[in-house]
Amino acid sequence: MGKEVGDAKVYATPHTMTGKAVSASTNPGSGPDRSDAGTVNMSVGNISRYPAPAAKTTGIVTRGNGAATKGTIARGPMA
Repeated sequence: MGKEVGDAKVYATPHTMTGKAVSASTNPGSGPDRSDAGTVNMSVGNISRYPAPAAKTTGIVTRGNGAATKGTIARGPMA
């Protein structure tokens, strides 16, 4: 059993599978930079940086719903 002497770079420098050297970058992923509090999309309680769009209020009132109080409007392409 071997003895741990340090980080992995002690044994081999960081590299890709093709052998090319790699270096650290500020945003290695493909998405937007989320490292700053100003760029994070988060909500606290009911306060959000990007609020949800307003609910759609147009549509066709359907028949035969009985005593239903919600879900009585059909939305979408109805020709």
